[in-house]
Amino acid sequence: MMTAPILREIVRQHAEMAAFLWTVYDYNLRHPGKNPEMDDERMARLVARLEAHLDGLRVAGETGRGIAKERYDEFPEAGELFVVRMLAGSSNMRIVDLDLEKVRKYLATEGASEKAGVLAPGHSGISRPKK
Repeated sequence: MMTAPILREIVRQHAEMAAFLWTVYDYNLRHPGKNPEMDDERMARLVARLEAHLDGLRVAGETGRGIAKERYDEFPEAGELFVVRMLAGSSNMRIVDLDLEKVRKYLATEGASEKAGVLAPGHSGISRPKK
């Protein structure tokens, strides 16, 4: 059975949009009311779009993970690190299941550590459900 070709440009767009949408999502959660147009319905749509872009990367498998890592290497920001870590391992953790305080702490501390080159490969503090 032939596998469908992976279109790297499309997968790259999934990685970039997922990183961007994470930053928008997190900003709006940390600053409620700052954007009066970001009501519950729009926030739900934003999460659905973020999930769809992450799913696009997951479907691309190793290529998707590699492209996400390339984006992070070029732009070592919280959104790009978030995408890399959401793709780590075999977990399909959903945004609504994340413990956001742990995610933010991870992105702040591990992002700084990874920039310094001390993050252990495969380590992921993101894929943990809320308790």
